[in-house]
Amino acid sequence: MSRPEPPHAPPSNWIVHKFGGSSVADAECIRRVADIIEADAPSHVAVVLSACKGVTDALLELVALAEARSSEQAAKLKALKDRHAALATSLLAPGSAAEYTATVEADCKDIAGILETVALIRSAADNIRDLLAGYGEIWSTRLFARLLEARAKRVGGVRWLDARQAVIVAKGVLGPVVQWPASEAAIARLVPGNYGGTLVITGFIATDERGLQTTLGRNGSDYSASIFGALLNAREIVIWTDVDGVLSADPRRVPDAKVIDSLSYSEAMELAYFGAKVIHPQTMAPAVTRRIPILIKNTFAAGKPGTLICAEPTSALQVKGITTIDQVALVNLEGAGMIGVPGTAQRLFGALRDAGISVILISQGSSEHSICFAIPDAEAGAAGDVVRRAFAHELREGQIQEVEVSRGCAILAVVGDGMAGSHGVAAQVFTALGAAGVNVRAIAQGASERNISVVIEAGSSTRALRAVHAGFYLSPHTVSIGLIGPGHVGGALLDQIHTQVERLKGATRLDLRVRALLGSRKMLLAGGELDLGAWRTAWAGAGAAADLAAFARHVKADHLPHAVIIDCSSSATVAAHYAEWLAAGINIVTPNKKANSGAFAYYAGLREAARAGGAHYLYEATVGAGLPIMQTLRDLRETGDEVRSIEGIFSGTLAYLFNVFDGKEPFSSIVRAAKQKGYTEPDPRDDLSGTDVARKLIILGREIGLKLELADVLVESLVPPELAGGTADEFLERLPKFDALMAKRLAQASAEGHVLRYVGRLDVAKGTATVGLVKLGQRHPFANIALTDNVVRFETRRYCDNPLIVQGPGAGPQVTAGGVFGDLLRLCAYRGAPI
Repeated sequence: MSRPEPPHAPPSNWIVHKFGGSSVADAECIRRVADIIEADAPSHVAVVLSACKGVTDALLELVALAEARSSEQAAKLKALKDRHAALATSLLAPGSAAEYTATVEADCKDIAGILETVALIRSAADNIRDLLAGYGEIWSTRLFARLLEARAKRVGGVRWLDARQAVIVAKGVLGPVVQWPASEAAIARLVPGNYGGTLVITGFIATDERGLQTTLGRNGSDYSASIFGALLNAREIVIWTDVDGVLSADPRRVPDAKVIDSLSYSEAMELAYFGAKVIHPQTMAPAVTRRIPILIKNTFAAGKPGTLICAEPTSALQVKGITTIDQVALVNLEGAGMIGVPGTAQRLFGALRDAGISVILISQGSSEHSICFAIPDAEAGAAGDVVRRAFAHELREGQIQEVEVSRGCAILAVVGDGMAGSHGVAAQVFTALGAAGVNVRAIAQGASERNISVVIEAGSSTRALRAVHAGFYLSPHTVSIGLIGPGHVGGALLDQIHTQVERLKGATRLDLRVRALLGSRKMLLAGGELDLGAWRTAWAGAGAAADLAAFARHVKADHLPHAVIIDCSSSATVAAHYAEWLAAGINIVTPNKKANSGAFAYYAGLREAARAGGAHYLYEATVGAGLPIMQTLRDLRETGDEVRSIEGIFSGTLAYLFNVFDGKEPFSSIVRAAKQKGYTEPDPRDDLSGTDVARKLIILGREIGLKLELADVLVESLVPPELAGGTADEFLERLPKFDALMAKRLAQASAEGHVLRYVGRLDVAKGTATVGLVKLGQRHPFANIALTDNVVRFETRRYCDNPLIVQGPGAGPQVTAGGVFGDLLRLCAYRGAPI
């Protein structure tokens, strides 16, 4: 049967609104719908309603209960009656509510009589199911019409329209077929040309050619809206639902799915075919034929713009959506006997057609050596048998080598009119899939270039969807960040990122998303990203136990292009995971010295892991906090200079102690005061031992190729051996006993016109490293520094007569955090961000 076309009169002033079941789920929702309709200025408004949420399913359940002669039938019917009576009581004046409830009660008596008949014969014909299923729309629209009429805000009045009197359909192969001449004549009788009020129309239901009630099937109310849009020659159809519009991907699988601003009819149909939450192609057909724009909006966020589906969308988006079909099987027919043989494809797909097997996707190479196609997974076994029977002769003769059926597949489709004629779109798709480690089994693209479809393993479906979506919809410079150690340095870093994140997003498209925090005992994993303006509150309320593996998995999100773990702890346990994370492709930025100054074999392994995982490992702040010491050293080497020696004051604590220590106050008192001011570690011995300086020296030495271990560094500790044990408080109490030794060294230096400084030295030629207290002349660069400055002196082939000096604050949360932030931005520049 040919499908008659809808009428082709010029567009009128009518606007058709359709509200689904979730939009009229309860009294509050129905009031919201009334508010939306009353806010629509035009007087020519048609409102198509679905049944209240769950009612259609409940009515069909009554039929099933009657067929089973279940005792629950009466109670469930009463529950439906009571639900609608309660809605009327809440929404209408008492008199109107009573009238409405009486009609519902009368309908329920009719339903009960029909169900008794069904119970007697234990079977319900399709027309009985259609009759009962349609009551939900009758009840919801009668109620809504009464409500609108009582509120009296619509110009021209309110009229209830029973779609069974206006929409006449015939049974077709693909479902109900609208009989347009008959339907057009009916609407002309029911809605005079001079009527300018509001129509409240039942969705879902219609009348067949015999005059019997029928339904328009699933998505029937959307179809009703499209039909009435055509019958009324509407200038727009608005489909109200519970989402903000058509999304670029399923938000349950792609957290960063975006609302698409506009789609062409073809794009919407492609996306709908591949499972996206768009109105069904068949339901759009009347509107498409009439070129009536369809606007998808959210009932619960009416102010949002929604998605416009029209003939000529103005969207600048190249790709409109990425979606998947799961539970797919791939069948491959392969053999040299197929090459150049006419009719092979016809035999193959004819056999599948005769068996009632639907083919979703077809792919064939130009050599004609093989044809593969995708089908629903449930039909895989039958399809394999059908193809083997159809080509049994060729299989016996060896002309076809095999019929391979691969189950557990999925199809990923990338859809967009803007892909046509655009260079590099396919490359972008396959680059994203390759980077995500997704293997492509088959590829299909039509000549329209509107759709690229690939068959992949089902287990890779979500990962593939997220990766491709990120490639087209996110900034390529979106970074998933997990921070370990949100203490002094980590907290300062979060605050610094907060002050710059919007500027960076606007100026450079760099999208920094802090998604996880981890401390020694607990962690916080954010579904999207943390609100950095309130991260301390969120952290205080975090209750999940710290789990490094779960933390890393969360940071390495499939849907975000890049991942980085920032380790602001001083934990050797955390540092021991660096190689594992780098190998997994997670970038690392850290001021933690433990990894780079630990065993040389592990240090070398970090480099190899970073190469294997394609990740970056940055650690500027391990030496000199925010001072550009590591970067300066790299620049010297990478530009061909030869580093001969490095020496410096690498401890802000020890710089302070020996800047202040002038003999007027005992050394122990200066140490105690420094601890009170926060200049030392909680246990000052951690500073005075010189181990921290030795670690920094090792890091510098390894950066220029020296294979140093901590044991190779000759360290002079300022902690007397007698005070190595005990608590920090006990150490401070006993330290005055050793003041005389330190005073003697100061006096000797002063007598020679020198000062005392705690210096680390690296002799590259000799491969030696020393750390200790030395005497320096008054004019030495290290003799005249600010209280807590770090200072590093590079002697190189170029800088031999006047060595290169880097000097400045080398400690403190803010400057250390600044150094880490600089590394983070440097990482993003490595990854292509225009920093």
